[in-house]
Amino acid sequence: MNDIYALMRHSWAGLRVLIAATLLLGLGYPLLVTGVAQVAFPWQANGSLVTADGSRTTDPSEAAGSVLLGQVSDDSALFYPRPSAAGDGYDTMSTYGSNLGPEEPALIKAIKERKAEVAAREGVTADEVPADAVTASASGLDPHISPAYASLQVARVAEANGLPEAKVRELVEESTEGRTAGVLGEARVNVLLLNIAVKQAAH
Repeated sequence: MNDIYALMRHSWAGLRVLIAATLLLGLGYPLLVTGVAQVAFPWQANGSLVTADGSRTTDPSEAAGSVLLGQVSDDSALFYPRPSAAGDGYDTMSTYGSNLGPEEPALIKAIKERKAEVAAREGVTADEVPADAVTASASGLDPHISPAYASLQVARVAEANGLPEAKVRELVEESTEGRTAGVLGEARVNVLLLNIAVKQAAH
């Protein structure tokens, strides 16, 4: 009888700890973090959305996209993002890379085909096509391209929008972000923000 009583007492103590931890860590902490984020960083907490004119918004119905997520683009008058292996491309419900190794024949073939396609589209040789123009990011959602890939597209975008190449290069420079904290990552260009700037300059 004493053993049963001790077991029940310990079980009840464990259950109380479980309930307390669930309420504190599963409900209280998330609500606290969400509340602080909504007060201190409302734009970031709601998806870092921007409107068609580049203004920040927290209303999804007004958004042209998020600066954190790349988008599929088939508009030849705008800058193209890098390839994406997430679903049919930049699918937030299927975020992943191709998981193909550098010696995988399928990846080698895909890169060769993409290089030829990009080179033909931009009027350059295949050797001039940068790596990010033909390879997907690990997440498949990267919103950035390299300054080299952006520069490669300047002539096409300028001609399509009736803009001087110098103006489009200026927009690329203005949209280029440096390394995070000056040391992390590489310089990069947010494609969504750059395309918004191009549209504004063309009108």
